[in-house]
Amino acid sequence: MASVTSKNGKKHALKVKDNKSAKKAKVEVESSASSEDISSAEDDEEEADEQDELDASSEEDELDQDSGDESDQKEAKVDSDDEEDSVTQENSVGDDDKKKSESEGPGQHAEQRKLLKERKMQRKSGAEVQQIKSLWERLRVNNPPVPKPVREKLANEVWELSKDRISDLVMKHDASRVVQTLVKYSSKERREQVIEALKGKYYVLATSSYGKYLLVKLLHYGTKQSRQLIIDELHGSLRKLMRHREGAHVVEDLYVLYASHEQRQQMIREFWGAEYAVFRDAHKDLTLEQVCESSAEKKNIISKNLIGTITASVEKGSVGFQILHAAMVEYVKIAGDKEISEFIEVLEDKFAELVHTPEGAEVCSTLIARATAKERKIIIKNLKDHADNLIRNEFGNTVLTTALMCVDDTVMMFKSFGPAIKDRLQSIIVDKFGRRPFLYILLGLDGKYFSPNAKKELQKYIQLSEKTSKKPFEQRRRELLNKFAPMYLSTIAKYYDLILEETLGCQFISEVLVNDEFYEQLGEQDQQKFQEVIDTIVAYFKGDISEDTHPIHRPFSVRLLKSLIQGGKWNAKERKLEPLHKVQGLGPEFAQKFYEAIIDETNLLDWINNADSSFTVVALYESLSKAGNKKFLKDLKKVAKNIDKDSNDNKGGRLLAKLITENS
Repeated sequence: MASVTSKNGKKHALKVKDNKSAKKAKVEVESSASSEDISSAEDDEEEADEQDELDASSEEDELDQDSGDESDQKEAKVDSDDEEDSVTQENSVGDDDKKKSESEGPGQHAEQRKLLKERKMQRKSGAEVQQIKSLWERLRVNNPPVPKPVREKLANEVWELSKDRISDLVMKHDASRVVQTLVKYSSKERREQVIEALKGKYYVLATSSYGKYLLVKLLHYGTKQSRQLIIDELHGSLRKLMRHREGAHVVEDLYVLYASHEQRQQMIREFWGAEYAVFRDAHKDLTLEQVCESSAEKKNIISKNLIGTITASVEKGSVGFQILHAAMVEYVKIAGDKEISEFIEVLEDKFAELVHTPEGAEVCSTLIARATAKERKIIIKNLKDHADNLIRNEFGNTVLTTALMCVDDTVMMFKSFGPAIKDRLQSIIVDKFGRRPFLYILLGLDGKYFSPNAKKELQKYIQLSEKTSKKPFEQRRRELLNKFAPMYLSTIAKYYDLILEETLGCQFISEVLVNDEFYEQLGEQDQQKFQEVIDTIVAYFKGDISEDTHPIHRPFSVRLLKSLIQGGKWNAKERKLEPLHKVQGLGPEFAQKFYEAIIDETNLLDWINNADSSFTVVALYESLSKAGNKKFLKDLKKVAKNIDKDSNDNKGGRLLAKLITENS
């Protein structure tokens, strides 16, 4: 079963709860034209529906049933086009009647079905409904595919029969599925006709067990104008819908998948209170802060309305909804310290459900920054059980970085997340998002890895934490580095081959090894392991460079070797090399070791004339010539005349030849 995919690639699913079991079921609506095959399970369920209706002596057809009976239905699921048939709950049938029904033979059942069919035909619009269903069964089949002309003809026939009773059809089970299929296979003009015919009924659809699926279909296939029409009709009822079992999921889908930025703002303003729902245009150009600054009374009313909606939704299990996270963002903007503490109590153990959306991550980060030490402990305790997902998440990694920046208790932070990531660190440091918190520990908010916008956002949380955090900012980071440094080193030593296969892995190893601050945090034993890691990296580059699998052909391998050979970091801003002062075993020492173990006089020319490896030899020349390494210079002199100076692809070889000529 496929899910609805939004423009930005996100997937989203409706959820429904069964009245009796109160279980959640995910309901997915497919965005593309997929098959609507008639499964045998559906046929069995339809027979069960007919049998139950006979046993209960029901007098109602699907078109005549009261929508209130929907609460007696079991949870429904949407397949690629619409939801599967649900099994009707037995009502007013005693145990004796049930046993009697089960004991009846197939012949008796066939007779009952025949009687039921005759009764249906005698009811209001009975013949038309049966004809519509018959056409729908042919229209929805996609295996084998229905030819486009035939499908259009069937859709036209269904529309002609149903257009005068569309508002009755949409609230019923099978009949609602008919309209969903019609919407899928109809033209833009006909969809607009359906949307126009249902004006005034969208709130009822949103709160209907079956109608909500049609509403989501209309949103999915609708135009910007039709979506605005639906939003306008639901406007004023969003707070009520967020507290509704069915309606909350419709509002979430509308906000996440279909609403524009302006429409989202319109939806969120409604959570401020009734005044902003009724007079929406009067405040559309004002931010929440501007409204609250104008009146303390308005601030109190808005704050009360926001926390009321949030609390009710959290209690109903909707804490993972993105629209609710957006409302939370509004609330924490205007909440005082007391309100923040109360809000943390409301969320209790649900913080992990916030971090998967940008709004939720912002809320969680703000709460961590503003929380007291005791409250931070509660939040961290909840997040540590979801450490791996938190770290790798596009937005969750920001939450962890904020916690690392703001929480004074660095021992607790290491105990909470260290063991959880110890055996996964080799994959985390090559993950686009997962590596960021650990790069922060290593380098701080380095502009190389944190964009200006990301730095600005994180610095905002640092400022918010100044009231409750006591330790200096850099002290917290150094304490964390002291605790995580041995783990970094042991992970590299154990998984160096896997890490070096990845560009991000080479980058991380370079930042670890070419780092005085990191080296200072290591004990004597770990410093010895540090030298062993260097020797391991040297040995990793052994082999024939003419083979495509040799690691020198990976772009960042050359950059890693260059950093280790130079023994310092390149300052792009000042355009100069900043040498290391603490780290042992890099610079000329590493260059000599690498030359003797990997290159030497036997294959020096091969390394020079290979475009991928030539810049490594340039780095060796710059390092060893300054150190006065006579052996390297002697070997280089022997092969200098054979360097390919005319190759346009080998810029490193040409540069080396130029340097040799200038210094000769």
